[in-house]
Amino acid sequence: MYMNVFRSRKSADMDVAAYRADAARMGDLARTQPGFVSYKSFTAEDGETVTISEWESREHASAWQRHAEHAAVQALGRAEYYDSYANYSCDEPEVRRFSRGS
Repeated sequence: MYMNVFRSRKSADMDVAAYRADAARMGDLARTQPGFVSYKSFTAEDGETVTISEWESREHASAWQRHAEHAAVQALGRAEYYDSYANYSCDEPEVRRFSRGS
């Protein structure tokens, strides 16, 4: 498994409707990519957004990063949507699970 965590802060003057449309499109497109496992996004009370994606391998995640439509939206994000972001990635993360009743 390969995990990617994307933490971001949006620009105050960004086009919210355009961002939401692009984010929805990227979520839908990511789900169709080879090696896709899961994708979730959360917004904290202070406005920071955290997106977690899981892939079968680093190669699959890298292919997604280079996908032409995704790369174009990434560039738009740097130019217009984000004030800042950090990306954390790892191969074979240590996973500890708990499930009540299992």
